[in-house]
Amino acid sequence: MISSITANQKVDRRDGKLAMAHFYVAFIALALGGLAGLLQVLVRSGKWELPFGIGYYQVLTVHGVLLGLVLTTFFILGFQFAAVSRTVGALSNGARQVGWIGFWVMTIGTAMAAVMILLNEASVLFTFYAPLQAHPIFYIGLTLVVVGSWLAGGAMLSAYTKWKRTNPGKPSPLLTFMVVVNTMLWIVATIGVAATVLLQLLPWSLGLVERVDVTISRTLFWYFGHPLVYFWLLPAYMCWYVVIPKVIGGKVFSDSLARMSFILFLLFSIPVGFHHQLMEPGIDPAWKFLQVILTFLVVIPSLMTAFSLFATFETFGRSKGATGLFGWLKKLPWGDARFVVPFIGMLAFIPAGAGGMVNASHQMNQVVHNTIWVTGHFHLTLATSVVLTFFGITYWLVPHITGRKLTKAMNKLAIIQAMTWAIGMTFMSGAMHAAGLLGAPRRSSFSEYGGAAQASEWIPYQIAQAVGGSILFIGIILVIIIFVNLAFFAPKGEEEFPVGECDEPVEKTPMVFENWKLWLGITVVLILFAYTIPFIDMLQNAPVGSKGFKLW
Repeated sequence: MISSITANQKVDRRDGKLAMAHFYVAFIALALGGLAGLLQVLVRSGKWELPFGIGYYQVLTVHGVLLGLVLTTFFILGFQFAAVSRTVGALSNGARQVGWIGFWVMTIGTAMAAVMILLNEASVLFTFYAPLQAHPIFYIGLTLVVVGSWLAGGAMLSAYTKWKRTNPGKPSPLLTFMVVVNTMLWIVATIGVAATVLLQLLPWSLGLVERVDVTISRTLFWYFGHPLVYFWLLPAYMCWYVVIPKVIGGKVFSDSLARMSFILFLLFSIPVGFHHQLMEPGIDPAWKFLQVILTFLVVIPSLMTAFSLFATFETFGRSKGATGLFGWLKKLPWGDARFVVPFIGMLAFIPAGAGGMVNASHQMNQVVHNTIWVTGHFHLTLATSVVLTFFGITYWLVPHITGRKLTKAMNKLAIIQAMTWAIGMTFMSGAMHAAGLLGAPRRSSFSEYGGAAQASEWIPYQIAQAVGGSILFIGIILVIIIFVNLAFFAPKGEEEFPVGECDEPVEKTPMVFENWKLWLGITVVLILFAYTIPFIDMLQNAPVGSKGFKLW
């Protein structure tokens, strides 16, 4: 039996409602966060000022929290609920109820955090570093978002375990396996952010403690913050590995290779947070070096993914009679938005991955650290590779759930939207990378460095960012138009949830991939190895009287 053969051809109607609820919140966050991003780049250009006394960092926080945390988390959970329902069957009534509870807990938490940001009581950016302090309600809201996501993850894992009980000795469907890996990665990673919020920042904001240890709070955040990147990325990989082969009419290149790459992401994405702290004191350089090595190991599953994807494309093209080195490219469905939109995201990941290697290298990181280069990298990875793939998923998943059709007009508009996004991001991210190499700082408004001697060198790049950001906002308007159409107005019909299968004959998928005691055990060992001694060192060498929790 091929593990990617699926139990049913459609997402259960009740599970679809749960997925769509997550999508509604995600696209509201996209609209509001995108508007905040537009205002932000206009201010950075030095040609415009925020009205009504709105603060620059208030807008920056809205943009980061809504797009970096809310849009991504809600979209990913909605997609994963649909993927599980499609591949292992409908959720049980109990699991679905837990999923709904998780959704409402997350939504309430999001509303609490958003209100505090809008009241300018939490302008602490999406990283919310101490010594920046937010209102306690902001921290409580973030906690509820994490707890709600745990409930959602638990519902997905229960569906997986139910399938395993009824199918002993069989490998789970590939898409569900990937959901399980990403859910486990998320649960393990969010322990760090939950710890710093509940044990440090919330008691501090409530006045229960006078001070907090910044080194520990930042370390706990980046224990979470780097695997957060892979929590965003792995759902895009799910689409690339499993959905795209079916869309183009090909086959999944290798079930086992796909599973191995996801296991490697689980192992190597969590114990690497120090590479975000290479320039910080209080952490022994030897431990930074160790985590840099672990960071570069993530290159391996990334290259495995690139090989698998382009092997799928070439195999398909050759099967259609393509000849020559790149003749297979002509055989790909360039008029199908379900393929074109994620493919642009794949291409963007090539320079994005190269920039990530620069960020993770201790020597090169010193050149770009805390410059807007990092922001440019962030917008290539999350805001292009990941988000464009999410848009591509939307164009077939929403009509699949709502019982509508992706019309030719919407398909064409979706391709135009992706092209618009690519052009806008080329301007904005390209200008950010260039300005970063000239030393332009990240997170700062134009007025803060406008008088600096080198600021005149940065101004053209800030204007280019404003141009790119404006084009991107047009792209956001287009994708929201498409989403609303597919959710409410497109003609009734059937849209496929494409799930690829492997070629026959295929080697049996090794069951060791689903030995979770093994993989989670190795993950825990790597985390303990990478963090235990540095944490002990931080606690023991904290200034007198701080004990790790009372000094910043």
